[in-house]
Amino acid sequence: MNTKHSLENRVPPGQHLTSAFPVLHYGEVPYYRDVSSQWNLRLFGLVEEEAVISHDEFMKLPRRTYGNDIHCVTTWSKLDNEWEGVAVATVLERVKIKPEAKYVMLHAEHGWTTNLPLEDFLRDTSFLAIKHNGEALSPEHGYPVRMVVPHLYFWKSAKWLRSIEFRETDRPGFWERNGYHMYGDPWEEQRYDFD
Repeated sequence: MNTKHSLENRVPPGQHLTSAFPVLHYGEVPYYRDVSSQWNLRLFGLVEEEAVISHDEFMKLPRRTYGNDIHCVTTWSKLDNEWEGVAVATVLERVKIKPEAKYVMLHAEHGWTTNLPLEDFLRDTSFLAIKHNGEALSPEHGYPVRMVVPHLYFWKSAKWLRSIEFRETDRPGFWERNGYHMYGDPWEEQRYDFD
């Protein structure tokens, strides 16, 4: 739940509630024949030394349960989601971020990207998910690992996460280059930026 807003005010302007979990994406859904050999997570950019976490290593990292509401730019909101995932802080134990890093670019399968300010990526509420409502993520919802940044529109919660790039400057990702807002706060209705 977004603690900034009361229980009576959990749905941002222009949103409607759904109990479903709609599948929205651009391009093909990646499927893995052998996820242990085909998936890893790379941490690079403004770090002292790059790191790569294998799938087997990632699955051994400590996990937590998270609860939140999610809001899609296409106007649906789904309340009371329960996730299992790995805290950002746990993943970042593998690297030392350089002080000039102010942004991250999340890189996913098929060249898909999205940008975030570093401070949003580092929030305690942001995490790398492997399960939703007790079930392993389906390929359509980002298996094996998706980022979850619940305080922003859900396109910022990159499916099929493959690498995290630490940057000094902001740069638009895939949807941002195609007219979506650079930040995406649902409470400010930061959906599109066609200026």
